[in-house]
Amino acid sequence: MSFTIYVRMKKPGRGMSRDLPPVPFVLGERPATVRRLLLDLTELGVRDYNERKDEGQLLPFLTREEISTQALRGKVAFGAHTGEKALLHKALENTIQCFEDGIYRVFAGDEELTGLEDAIPWKDDLIFTFIRLVMLSG
Repeated sequence: MSFTIYVRMKKPGRGMSRDLPPVPFVLGERPATVRRLLLDLTELGVRDYNERKDEGQLLPFLTREEISTQALRGKVAFGAHTGEKALLHKALENTIQCFEDGIYRVFAGDEELTGLEDAIPWKDDLIFTFIRLVMLSG
């Protein structure tokens, strides 16, 4: 069985006010907690990244739709992947550490999810928003 969630990814700056289209992610099951959501999305990302490397798709071409979507996010890139495969255990550790350190915030609809063990308030048409905070140095 699979479960599809929708996620918007943002970072503060010039493009923050634009309404970004949600991106679908297909998970094995509906996560019950914030921790499970983050770990499932990270595992999916690592798997997809490593599969693209295995297929030799290191420098993919961009379709008009991909260019438009990336332009809305504020950056158009080929997504060239060089170097080693991503290590799942390190990516999972990093995901949790970054959440705990406040590097990014997670919202379920308009509700901020602040704890790893918080239950996800599932409802129809729920869209998650991830906001990556950019640290400034003086």
